[in-house]
Amino acid sequence: MTKRYKRSDVTQELVLVASGAKKADLVIKNANLINVNTAEIIPHMDVAITKGRIALVGDAAHTIGPKTKCIDATGLYLAPGFIDGHIHIESSMLTVKEYARAVMPHGTTAIMMDPHEIANVLGTEGIGLMIQEGKEVPLNVYTTMPSCVPATADLETTGASLSLRDIAHGLSQDTIIGLGEMMNYPAVLSGDSNVHGILKATLDRHKTITGHYCVPDEGGPGLNAYIAAGANCCHETTRHEDALAKMRLGMYVQIREGSAWCDVKETIKAITEHQVDSRFACLVSDDTHPDTLLSVGHMDYIIRRAIEEGVRPVVAIQMATINAAECFGLAHDLGSVSPGKWADLVLLSDLTKVTVAKTIINGQVVAENGQLKMTLPSASYPEFAKKTMHIYEPLTVEDFKIAVPNDYAESTIPVHVIGIIEAQAGTLHKKGMLTIKEGFVSSDISQDLLKVAVIDRHSGTQSMSMSFVTGFGIQEGAVASTVAHDAHNLCIIGTNDEDMALAANTLVDAGGGQVVVQNGKVLALNPLPIAGLMSEDPATVVAKRVAEIDEAWKTIGCPLHSPFMTMALLSLAVIPELRLTNKGLVDTVNFVALPIFDL
Repeated sequence: MTKRYKRSDVTQELVLVASGAKKADLVIKNANLINVNTAEIIPHMDVAITKGRIALVGDAAHTIGPKTKCIDATGLYLAPGFIDGHIHIESSMLTVKEYARAVMPHGTTAIMMDPHEIANVLGTEGIGLMIQEGKEVPLNVYTTMPSCVPATADLETTGASLSLRDIAHGLSQDTIIGLGEMMNYPAVLSGDSNVHGILKATLDRHKTITGHYCVPDEGGPGLNAYIAAGANCCHETTRHEDALAKMRLGMYVQIREGSAWCDVKETIKAITEHQVDSRFACLVSDDTHPDTLLSVGHMDYIIRRAIEEGVRPVVAIQMATINAAECFGLAHDLGSVSPGKWADLVLLSDLTKVTVAKTIINGQVVAENGQLKMTLPSASYPEFAKKTMHIYEPLTVEDFKIAVPNDYAESTIPVHVIGIIEAQAGTLHKKGMLTIKEGFVSSDISQDLLKVAVIDRHSGTQSMSMSFVTGFGIQEGAVASTVAHDAHNLCIIGTNDEDMALAANTLVDAGGGQVVVQNGKVLALNPLPIAGLMSEDPATVVAKRVAEIDEAWKTIGCPLHSPFMTMALLSLAVIPELRLTNKGLVDTVNFVALPIFDL
């Protein structure tokens, strides 16, 4: 990789090239410049580049010498490289290198990754592995320090925890640009001293606090207090009313469109229906699977979705460039085609379709017409990162039986039920009635009431809790996953205990991942041995496995879009309304534990 030069190291070089006293390394000629500074398109513009930075924007004829490389951009649109301001690479199930390989052809030149998934399994060592890998790719990989590991200290078992001291030490590193999503907003609002110590450590270092405020508030006291405490942006906005309220209060709204969470259609109405200034709106992916990256794209796709919903192309591109750079205080280097900025650029052949012709990072063409133009080394993770399934006794049918209280005399019994919402992160707290057979209750396919279990895979105790879920529509078989936010314990859903046990044991043997079984047979398996979250295999291989998993879900009767992603949040005990962890059922509105039965 070509060295990244600090601006302070190359000011003299930039001046000499801009004046023509020295010739440029690269000149892009005759482009239609998408000027995100002024929200206009300027035709017939050149850009001269040296040392990976932009020296001049305008007529660059005087900067061209015999060794200058030139790109004729006639008929093309030149934009700043696209920035994803909030992404969990682990959710792609790929290593950082494979993720970079997948997204750079789509015009993505920078990401702000929050590695709190691997942090919940491997702690600071896991974070360090990903940061180091990010240094070995052209993609600008920035990191936000996970803020809530575990997400809920007393409600689940995780593989690691990060103290205030750990977080403060991480924030002191140059590679970490801010604090990862502060999802513990109740502690922020209650004045919890430890959480406010984390906020202070971030603010004292003049770094960005990324937020996670999912309460419908519309500008009420809670949102005001959360922003006053330092939260600068939020990706958990699903209603346009809340998006508008946040922007009015100076918070960046990170409008999300990933593999499962498709919020652009609703949230973008804050811009299209209210005609407000869009400078506090950003586009992000949050969680994106490899099949999505390979089939529809990354930030190019999300920008296109905003355009499809009525946003002007230049404004949509601002949301994925200058707005994101300003949100993180990086506009001195990123976000616009301006003198002095890094030459991280995108050439588009079609503006409204956001068709990427070339991706340029640090002044070098890294991708062209959807193909990577450089070789990246393969990732190799140490063995300790691949041995995280600390489940030592095979699961049996008996482990999945749910007995009713001995003194209960009725033939049916009320239960608390997690109600999923397709393509949304939230759940509903529902109630159900189940028939008692020989002192036990089972899944009831006729009511779409299925058993769900979460098993501790970190401590070796195999502590386990069970409940019921509705909305998946599974008719037979079982599914299991170690991608189960945020603790990433082993989660299983099934119609029968035999298949649930098979699914669980299959993942223990695989070192983690995702599996679908039916009638005693494994239909599809996606092994994810790195922390039970990622694979070292190429994106094409992992995408094929994910497609097989998706097809297997359909085979057992589930009609949902990206059901594994919906399943992955069943144990996330910081989002309303009802969740299940290895320690039990949690009412996440009132943050109280609940029994299985509603007696």
